[in-house]
Amino acid sequence: NKKLEGIGDIILPPRETDNIKPVYHLYVIRTKYRDQLKEYLEGKGIECGIHYPLPVHLQLPYKRMGYYEGLFPNAERWAKEVLSLPMHPNLTVKDIDYIVGHIEDFFKKVIKV
Repeated sequence: NKKLEGIGDIILPPRETDNIKPVYHLYVIRTKYRDQLKEYLEGKGIECGIHYPLPVHLQLPYKRMGYYEGLFPNAERWAKEVLSLPMHPNLTVKDIDYIVGHIEDFFKKVIKV
């Protein structure tokens, strides 16, 4: 989290506390530039994922039950903003620095924030 703090409009995952212990299955950030950032990082050989692109209430079974777009605006916004960065046991500090460096470059050179 520390290396990504203050970069662009990125919203980081909650910090670990005595009551919050992440399992590190995914490392998910949020940015309104999600699609552009994903494309940029993949162009640099950094694989990213969008694991939950459609909120539950907009999936077919729930739409059939009468749920509709606009009903849960926070979930819909998050679905458009979440991006999973690489997270695996073999990730090195060098890998993390490479990823963070390119995220910084994206916001400085592409978005110009």
